[in-house]
Amino acid sequence: MEKFLIQIDRLSAGVGKAFGWCIIVLTLATSYEVFVRYVLRAPTSWAYDISYIMYGALFLMAGAYTLSRNGHVRGDVIYRLFPPRVQAAIDLVLYLTFLLPGILALVWYGIPYALQSWRYGEVSVYSPANIPIYPSKTLIPIAGFFLVIQGLAEILRCLICLKTGRWPQRLADVEEMESAILHEHEDQARRQQAGEG
Repeated sequence: MEKFLIQIDRLSAGVGKAFGWCIIVLTLATSYEVFVRYVLRAPTSWAYDISYIMYGALFLMAGAYTLSRNGHVRGDVIYRLFPPRVQAAIDLVLYLTFLLPGILALVWYGIPYALQSWRYGEVSVYSPANIPIYPSKTLIPIAGFFLVIQGLAEILRCLICLKTGRWPQRLADVEEMESAILHEHEDQARRQQAGEG
């Protein structure tokens, strides 16, 4: 079962990292706009559109990746002090009560919303360049689909933890420098204790 969960994590990571390139496009487009606006005094008509489309795509499509890394914001000041089974019970209730219904609604209502946008060939009313926004609206149900898959994996993780008393392994990924240094110090302390003992 844990291998199956890792495969779902890999899928979420692949999608999240692919859409992570939106940051590069966003950065380059914004830098170009700043240069032409303030140095050349010739602003573009598309910079605002690129910024909200790239940011929106990144925000939507990185949700499952963030969930797979247990990276969403939570008030874990008290939560982290609980034993794993209590944490799993809390997470399970929250996933079933809030996450799945909300994400299923995103998919359910997102599909006709995107289809209607495609039918009209919808363009941005805020854009002088009339940028098409139906591709962006299509990302709403697609992102919901990936979140449902990852949400089901998280529910399975909770059930496994409730049964075994330990959290199943997650796919290893990049971590913040502070966490990496902390883990390195913990590993050194363990090696020193093992060498002394």
